[in-house]
Amino acid sequence: MITASPPSRLSTPSPGWRELWRDAITDAGELLAAVGLAQRTDLLPPDDAGFPLRVPRGFVARMRPGDPDDPLLRQVLPRREEHDPAEGYTVDAVGDMAAKAAHGLLHKYDGRALLIASGSCAVNCRYCFRRHFPYGEEIAAAAQWREALAHVAADTSIRELILSGGDPLSLATHKLEELTQGLAALPHVIRLRIHTRLPVVLPERVDDAFTRWLADLPLQKVVVLHANHANEFDATVDAACARLREAGATLLNQSVLLAGVNDDADALASLCERSFAAGVLPYYLHQLDKVSGAAHFEVSDERALALVENLRGRLPGYLVPKLVRELPGDPSKRPVADSAR
Repeated sequence: MITASPPSRLSTPSPGWRELWRDAITDAGELLAAVGLAQRTDLLPPDDAGFPLRVPRGFVARMRPGDPDDPLLRQVLPRREEHDPAEGYTVDAVGDMAAKAAHGLLHKYDGRALLIASGSCAVNCRYCFRRHFPYGEEIAAAAQWREALAHVAADTSIRELILSGGDPLSLATHKLEELTQGLAALPHVIRLRIHTRLPVVLPERVDDAFTRWLADLPLQKVVVLHANHANEFDATVDAACARLREAGATLLNQSVLLAGVNDDADALASLCERSFAAGVLPYYLHQLDKVSGAAHFEVSDERALALVENLRGRLPGYLVPKLVRELPGDPSKRPVADSAR
């Protein structure tokens, strides 16, 4: 007797990155409950300090349950300290508005221009230097890139266009294609640099359509990721990084030195090792930009320099990031050893 085969079970397709984006946690109480800290509402400020909470659930899953000092949680959970006044902390910590060259375009450094491609992020990091930036008025995509690209076309010294935000990968791939079609007519632009946190916090964004677009670009491609702790990496992030490399991108990581997150030599060494294991070379370790609401993350220059000196003694040189800060009006990032003089 031939028995009938059981009916096949149709697998449920995995949610796409847009669905996961929409499903992000945006309520502080829900975030605390998700990490087993529902009773710790004492940590929270009376309001969001003008900067709402947003964090993808996949990133939350990498946090240590029951630990209010988890280094990933500390980066995204609003804290009472954000309301504490702090001398020298401002809403435009790095002089972005003074560097505006066209709608949605900042031109601070020779040979490079930065496009504010989007005002959205998949995760709102509490130390973000653009947490007060007027995105509603300054997004290049809102004007179909025209004014920004006209400035780049007129200045043939610009060799590299940097996509920033917000997070440029919050844009649909067809919008990125629209931008790069405009770049094709500018032979002096040879390099596209993308600054993004999405492959770390929402690795599903690196999907087939995106990698096809990236692979087809007739430009040198650099993707600068942003991870501050080794625990931000997992197998899904490794897979996203592998796809970016396969599409021809050079991968770098930049971090921010943050009190209570990575201001420890072991944590920084682990971050450098783990990012390189994912195929991402450590690039910059930034001193905190002095943006209002973030003073509780500050680490002194003396401690920062001691931490980097420790890294030099335990890691090969190519794994030691450059310790820098950005100051308004400077022609480049400034090494901290120089800025401390």
